[in-house]
Amino acid sequence: PEVSNMMQLNRKALFEHLADEADDLSLKAYRALAAELKIHLHVGSLALRASSERAVNRSFLIGPDGGVIASYDKIHMFDIDLPGGESYRESANYQPGETAVISDLPWGRIGLTICYDLRFPALYRALAEAGASFVTVPSAFTRKTGEAHWHVLLRARAIETGCFVFAAAQAGLHENKRETYGHSLIIAPWGEILAEGGVEPGVFLARIDPARVETARRAVPSLQHGRRFGIADPKSGPDHLHLVRGSA
Repeated sequence: PEVSNMMQLNRKALFEHLADEADDLSLKAYRALAAELKIHLHVGSLALRASSERAVNRSFLIGPDGGVIASYDKIHMFDIDLPGGESYRESANYQPGETAVISDLPWGRIGLTICYDLRFPALYRALAEAGASFVTVPSAFTRKTGEAHWHVLLRARAIETGCFVFAAAQAGLHENKRETYGHSLIIAPWGEILAEGGVEPGVFLARIDPARVETARRAVPSLQHGRRFGIADPKSGPDHLHLVRGSA
């Protein structure tokens, strides 16, 4: 799941234990595991040192030889105030990424995203339009937001893009009574849930047929139907028009 090497919000403790990418023990272990088992492995994300004052929230795609095929830095920072006084400022410790990432697998192209990115559908549409058939969403949704939004958002991103969605999630009670929702999911391009975890550590499997991506996209070809459209804004006068990209 998200920041699986450092589930620590306390800034002092976080920076005492952070390593840069070259020295991170978790990443070294995952690379060795991928090489030993000769598998493709998606990791993280991991919290890694970017400077003395900032970290990056970075996920990795590792190949069967143990080499890093691709990495992605989370673009959207989780800076919110929830009802009940629960507050988060991810940008206080992490610097945001600026580039979406897509990579090739033997079965198709995969797009990398992380947690709060899930609330920005334009990112997922862009990945799908760039050829992604699969999308990863390692996450640490709070219990409050997870109960209300987790399944809905993930299924929506799968349906909108016609992609398989893989979402590994933190679960359980953390320091300061922070609670993450869990319920890791694998979702098919038509939106049905293929596999779901709970709130305890565990492993689950799902059989994936990449042909289902094309089947879903032929049935509802919304990726081909997006159009530019205007928004008439009366506050800016009758002649003012905002031009934006449309989507189905």
